[in-house]
Amino acid sequence: MRIEIPYGHDIQETYIDDENFGEIVYPNTVVVNDEKTTLCQALENPISSKSFKNYLTGGGKILFIVNDGTRPTPTAKVLDIIYNQIKDYDVSFIIATGCHRAPTEEELQEIFGKYLSEYRDRIHSHDAKNDEMVYLGKSQNGTEMEVNKLGVEADKIVIIGSVEPHYFAGYTGGRKAFLPGIASYKTIEQNHKLALRMSAQAMKLKENPVHEDMEDAIKTVKDKEVFAIMTVLDRDDQIYAATAGDITESLLAAIDKSHEVFSVEIKQKADIVVAVAPHPMDLDLYQSQKALDNAKHALNPNGILILVSRCRSGIGHDTFAKLLASAQDPQDALEKIEKKYVLGYHKAAKIAEIARWAQMWAVTSIDAEVMKSMFITPFPTIQQALDAAVAEKGKEQILFMMAASMTIPRLRERLVLRPRRFIHGSRHEINNLSHFYEDSVELPKDDKIIDSLIESR
Repeated sequence: MRIEIPYGHDIQETYIDDENFGEIVYPNTVVVNDEKTTLCQALENPISSKSFKNYLTGGGKILFIVNDGTRPTPTAKVLDIIYNQIKDYDVSFIIATGCHRAPTEEELQEIFGKYLSEYRDRIHSHDAKNDEMVYLGKSQNGTEMEVNKLGVEADKIVIIGSVEPHYFAGYTGGRKAFLPGIASYKTIEQNHKLALRMSAQAMKLKENPVHEDMEDAIKTVKDKEVFAIMTVLDRDDQIYAATAGDITESLLAAIDKSHEVFSVEIKQKADIVVAVAPHPMDLDLYQSQKALDNAKHALNPNGILILVSRCRSGIGHDTFAKLLASAQDPQDALEKIEKKYVLGYHKAAKIAEIARWAQMWAVTSIDAEVMKSMFITPFPTIQQALDAAVAEKGKEQILFMMAASMTIPRLRERLVLRPRRFIHGSRHEINNLSHFYEDSVELPKDDKIIDSLIESR
């Protein structure tokens, strides 16, 4: 069987025996309507806010907070829709890098498209360590909210973001424009330490300490006029849905649509899982680690998790790599992190946690010895990694996650029946007796499951 696997902008062809093929997982296929119509409807019908046109009325300094090159956010498409409304206003842009590096020229072109030349001298890349910050207060968790001075000086703020699962903040979008987007390094470090808690998980907001801390922290900017434009993309990065208005309400309204795309059902967990970090999430290992963390939910204990990511910029923010390299084993790494937290150690903790119960292999452009120091076995090609995995695991099936950085696998739901009363009947009768059960759902179609129900009645 021939399988094409994305590697940066390229494709690597691989071959496996049919008996080793499990399934290929992409974001779910959804029906995408006209993107312009979708965006315009969101802007004209904002949630808990004025329409975008009325929001702009009065002018002043209008600052747009936009995502950097590590997100597929369709900033240029949004600008296509709103350009005629904003062209006569005093607008500027800040790229919400958080603690990432500034975008390259190529990435700036991807973010702003044809508008780069017009707005270039009004675009600033946030620098969490060196920009002038303003202290706004503390969250209930004690996070000191310091944000870029440009955000404080603006009269109005417009956020352009996208909503997809995030491995410890629950979801991207909304409040992340401020924290970590334009926050100080110290603020980001204090917030991200909360990612070490088990309740900081993908697609979880309730009782997620990272999300709650972010929400609490942005209350310090509530006196600022903020208008959020949130998008949800499909598997081809087309705009599937959009919401606008209040920074929190627009995020919450986009989450169900995000589920429809990125919460993907799998038949069963596998002993071998290939986790692809697609462009632009293949920037570096710091970003690509998200693919490992999402794909672990599809992996059996003692399995092999194979990361595929070009890692165009190498390791990235390398604090996590240095911590892992200094540890004797994964448990030692976790103990070091427990003693002292530094920004980036949450990445090391997530990698070390997986390394305690599974193998991690990788196909990247990073030096092999560097990868080995982080408990990750390197391979020069995907084919070699697959061949080695099959040699070790035998006829076990392989699950391919082609957009693991944003796809959350979930097992096909199994029916648990709690009979309200004793049931007599044939298979046909059982198949038509969903009304006899609490929490009525579709009865299983598998004959073996039905037979077991009849035999146990």
